[in-house]
Amino acid sequence: MRIKEVCKEKGITVSQLAEKMGIKQESLSRAINGNPTLETLEKIASALDVDVPELFTPSSGGIIGVIRIRDTNYNINSVSDLWNLVNRIESGEIVL
Repeated sequence: MRIKEVCKEKGITVSQLAEKMGIKQESLSRAINGNPTLETLEKIASALDVDVPELFTPSSGGIIGVIRIRDTNYNINSVSDLWNLVNRIESGEIVL
């Protein structure tokens, strides 16, 4: 699993992830280092705003692409990054 790596990509610590999930860091660490249930994986993925498979998919080792909208560059490191950008555009948060 690459939960710690995804945390790093998202700029949060495992401690912050645990807080976001409403559980103790020790409980999350046990889940990460043990055999978490699907329910736990879904909660972790939801808190990280990724799909469950992304918790297992090997990292590409770098930026997949960059999308420039007006004067802002958006780094796309995963499918969920692209999906989040599309959602922000659809919601009107980012104007084309």
